[in-house]
Amino acid sequence: MSQTPDSAVRTYIEQHRAAFLDDLTAWLRIPSVSAQPDHAPDVRRSADWLAAKLQETGFPTAEVWQTPGAPAVYAEWPSGDPEAPTVLVYGHHDVQPAAREDGWNSDPFEPVVRGNRLYARGAADDKGQVFFHTLGVRAHLAATGRTAPAVNLKLLIEGEEESGSPHFRALVQERAGRLAADAVIVSDTGMWSEDTPTVCTGMRGLAECEIRLHGPGQDIHSGSFGGAVPNPATAAARLVAALHDEHARVAVPGFYDGIVELTDRERELFAELPFDEERWLSTAKSHALHGEAGYSTLERIWARPTAEVNGIGGGYQGPGSKTVIPSTAMVKLSFRLVAGQDPDHIEKSVRAWAAEQVPAGIRYEIDFGSATRPCLTPLDHPALQSVVRAMGRAFQSPVRFTREGGSGPAADLQEVLGAPVLFLGISVPSDGWHAPDEKVELDLLLKGVETSAYLWGDLARTWRPAP
Repeated sequence: MSQTPDSAVRTYIEQHRAAFLDDLTAWLRIPSVSAQPDHAPDVRRSADWLAAKLQETGFPTAEVWQTPGAPAVYAEWPSGDPEAPTVLVYGHHDVQPAAREDGWNSDPFEPVVRGNRLYARGAADDKGQVFFHTLGVRAHLAATGRTAPAVNLKLLIEGEEESGSPHFRALVQERAGRLAADAVIVSDTGMWSEDTPTVCTGMRGLAECEIRLHGPGQDIHSGSFGGAVPNPATAAARLVAALHDEHARVAVPGFYDGIVELTDRERELFAELPFDEERWLSTAKSHALHGEAGYSTLERIWARPTAEVNGIGGGYQGPGSKTVIPSTAMVKLSFRLVAGQDPDHIEKSVRAWAAEQVPAGIRYEIDFGSATRPCLTPLDHPALQSVVRAMGRAFQSPVRFTREGGSGPAADLQEVLGAPVLFLGISVPSDGWHAPDEKVELDLLLKGVETSAYLWGDLARTWRPAP
């Protein structure tokens, strides 16, 4: 199989750039805000629009899949080659709420180009990054003379990602046969910067809980009873204080069981990135670095597990004093997890730890929400190397490696489908996801198109998954 000619791909993209941007602009005008019930018809309209556009692109199968919440879109384009790998592209078509009065300089659902930037809600997160695959596959076909992609290409475009993906895992489990793939490409991510193209190799998982503590049956006088009965607010404070040791390591027994440690090579690759700690602190609106001893800032936020206090409360919160022992207190905790950690094991460990920490005379309940598993792709995985080569050709620049400190539904795809998850995104930090004036850099968007055009041929040429 011959390699896709770069000049042919670039020529095709330039010839179809205007029509591509017109189509994307039309999609961005649909306010597919999944978090707001009033926009439920718009989310459905967005799904219908995308399914029709995928059929127009050439996908012989393009369907809207209903869920108990918002609809997803599924599309499939078989290669015709019985040995070709099967690749599933994931993204989402719902967007965050947005209104002009939030601080936008233009209507968030009336896209506008200023300079070489396209401003609109969803321009980067995630409609722009989903849509570049439509022109990418057409450029791939035009440059190679093929009538079908070099891989069996599938798309799953979710409609509830911005609402926490409440029905996504069940959808993947229910449709696992249709979604079966050798690799998953997640195009809901970003790069380090405009001049430093990067590929993400992993995403942390998430477990979170709320602990409610109960002491006296009502608030009681601290003079009459203080020092003689347990105080739930004190218990909450001690619980939080016991969460970490003096080296900022999580002190929950069993918390680090099974984790995949950073390799020396990964630490070297992180260190190659042009990281400015002072600028990062400024972005974080913080004044000092802190974290687990022995690790750099990037290692802490990408590749180490954490425990954070998201909320703590109890007792009188108003002006002045009210000298009581409160009847209740609460703590909200979240745990970011890395490869090798099992959320079920984390829940059991935290429950056992809390039982040891809470003193006699304090009743408590602890409730965990639904968890997200971590995912990690080894640096030497052949499919990851295809992504790196394709992006390197498009950007004509070395590609670096990152991880993602947040969490998302990618791990559900990895776990249910048993396929490695790879990340392909072109968004940069200045794109302002979830913020006013969200935008996408048009040059980078077209680099995403170009990367997609190269990727399918590279995967088919260099990777034959084991049967």
